[in-house]
Amino acid sequence: MTKKYGLIGYPLGHSFSRSFFNEKFLSEKIDAEYVNFEIASIEELPKIIASEMNLAGLNVTIPYKEQVIPYLDDLDEETRSIGAVNVIKLEKSKGRTKLTGYNSDVIGFTRSIEPLLESYHKQALILGTGGASKAIYHGLRRLGLKATFVSRSPKGENTIGYADVTPKLLEDYKVIVNCTPLGMYPKTETCPDIPYESLTPQHLLYDLIYNPDTTLFMKRGQEQGAITKNGLEMLLLQAFAAWEIWNR
Repeated sequence: MTKKYGLIGYPLGHSFSRSFFNEKFLSEKIDAEYVNFEIASIEELPKIIASEMNLAGLNVTIPYKEQVIPYLDDLDEETRSIGAVNVIKLEKSKGRTKLTGYNSDVIGFTRSIEPLLESYHKQALILGTGGASKAIYHGLRRLGLKATFVSRSPKGENTIGYADVTPKLLEDYKVIVNCTPLGMYPKTETCPDIPYESLTPQHLLYDLIYNPDTTLFMKRGQEQGAITKNGLEMLLLQAFAAWEIWNR
């Protein structure tokens, strides 16, 4: 029986997961296939689960990392504290399917950024407040950094607006992680609105975007001598972790 895995999200034109996993299945002679489920509403998920009898695992991307949670039977402990899901494991027993949510983004992110961290990297700004940003916050805290969200419409504690990101603030916050889609192909001429001229060689700019390789956010940081990294390695590491989750 050919196992099936897939990705739910909308839109999925930017996704790399399908080619990554299908190449893996081919090269390692694994009897499986990976498909995209581009759904305009998370309410379509139960229909997919019911119709795909061989479905063993799903990845979850924008905009459903938080919306998917009510459709799941369980979350692993860490994922419950993160509040966002990007991996679902499906287990069939006694005629029903159990859906358990996990988060491999936090694994991919921490393993990717940790080698770049220095002793002076104590505080971080997270640009954006979507599902991915929750995993980034959890990962930074795990690595010992204080993290603050930056939002266009700040609400609640631990969240500031872009106008609050001043040159003075950047003296203390030397890690900046872009979790927004600003700069993603094809709109490569955009970037988050922060005072780039106040960046220094001690600053680390990490962009979850991987297409293009070097975003405008990264370029403007590099012009000030900042260290930069895109999200491709994180993407690969979270995919490895997802495969481990599905097959343990």
